[in-house]
Amino acid sequence: MAAEKNVFLSMALFATLPIQACAEEPVKPNVLLIYADDLGYGDVECYGAQGVPTPNINALRERGVLFANAYATASTSTPSRYSLLTGVYAWRREGTDVAAGDAAMIIKPENHTVADVFKNAGYRTAVFGKWHLGLGAVTGEQEWNDRVSPSPADIGFDDHYIMAATADRVPCVFIENGVVAGYDPSAPIEVSYKANFDGEPTGKNNPELLYNLKSSHGHNMSIVNGIGRIGYMKGGGSALWKDENIADSITAHAVDYIHSNASEPFFLYFAANDIHVPRFPHERFRGCSSMGLRGDAIAQFDWSVGQLVGALRECGILENTLIILTSDNGPVTDDGYSDRADEMLGTHSPTGGLRGGKYSAFEGGARVPFIVSWPAVVPCEGECAGLVSQVDFLPTMAALVGVEASADSLIDGRDCLAAWLGGENCSREYVITQAANHTLSLRTPLWKYIEPKGGPAIVPWGPQIETGYSLAPQLYDMRAPYEKENVANEFPAVVEELKMLLQAEKNK
Repeated sequence: MAAEKNVFLSMALFATLPIQACAEEPVKPNVLLIYADDLGYGDVECYGAQGVPTPNINALRERGVLFANAYATASTSTPSRYSLLTGVYAWRREGTDVAAGDAAMIIKPENHTVADVFKNAGYRTAVFGKWHLGLGAVTGEQEWNDRVSPSPADIGFDDHYIMAATADRVPCVFIENGVVAGYDPSAPIEVSYKANFDGEPTGKNNPELLYNLKSSHGHNMSIVNGIGRIGYMKGGGSALWKDENIADSITAHAVDYIHSNASEPFFLYFAANDIHVPRFPHERFRGCSSMGLRGDAIAQFDWSVGQLVGALRECGILENTLIILTSDNGPVTDDGYSDRADEMLGTHSPTGGLRGGKYSAFEGGARVPFIVSWPAVVPCEGECAGLVSQVDFLPTMAALVGVEASADSLIDGRDCLAAWLGGENCSREYVITQAANHTLSLRTPLWKYIEPKGGPAIVPWGPQIETGYSLAPQLYDMRAPYEKENVANEFPAVVEELKMLLQAEKNK
């Protein structure tokens, strides 16, 4: 295989590649997508993190390619996940903002997803972990005590074990192949995002019951596991999760899946809960970092990565598994819970020195870690400074497995397979990202243009993060390490060119 290490494949070439010298038939690569939550550009060691060890992520980087300018499509969760799975910018579709826990399914069964791509190529498909893309046909009318439909099963996933929404929102139960995992019939589930249920305590009225984490802003509605949430919930009983066990639970399901499907090609979407709030890692990770619960949650995520890679190695399929590790958006420290994340940062910069953070139009909002490892193919310790966007995931995976991408996904996405596998031509001409208030930014290798759109300078609900919102156009020279000086007045022709380019994208 040594001579094939630097071969960058189209599917036509891949069909003739013997992954093992004694193989009788070509072997399709497994694909493992590891999607962190709120993991910042500077939150892992190989991107400069201080105060928290990430040896398993470092090992992926040593056996793969690190991308220095990779972007989620948005600085918040739901729109990034929508674009990742569909290949379509979320700002093109209504109803793709951060989803409530009782939101209807945002990706519809008629939409084409990356899971469909893999199924059409003969793969098994699964998603484990955070979903946050809605469930059921009608908002607020899910059958939590029966089968919830539609679900990931209706958009290409053969198996799923998912958090119904996200950890700080009710309902705080896992959905396994359409039904509540470990359903407790003695405690039927009721969910409301309008009003509390009679007699149920809340974080606002009963702060003495917040024995695990107290709220810093919001997150003071229903209490589950001694932690306040967004939304109201009654019931659940023994099916309710314990936050300290979430990583163990979804990782165990993913590891079991790898072992059970090692003999056939699979696509596994592992959507970690870490390091989203509420951060309450298992006690065995407490003290693994110098940054308290947030740093310890990063260490827990790194452990999950190690478990997945270890399972691939045990099954003898690591060499032929394409692993992509990235995050849904940039970092935030105080996002609603008093976990001392701000005061314990020390010299650590979650954004790696970038301006802004989660929710923001600045670079810290959507520039994320992005590592690609495929030991049989991708060069070790490669690095690419070109522009990479997660909107390309669907067409790139379609190219990998030789399946035609949907027409919708090709409006925004493109086949970047050679680039993602470490090829020299590894840059998009530009990427587009979306801030929390729908401000769009267009980044080229040299420039970043932020469209004029009003809004507060600082995120108004609690996090001390610059939004990047302005009524004036903004232009930044990206050769500078920080978006410090708006040079729009100095380069009006560049502003006009990028403005027109962004408008052309909107008009597609």
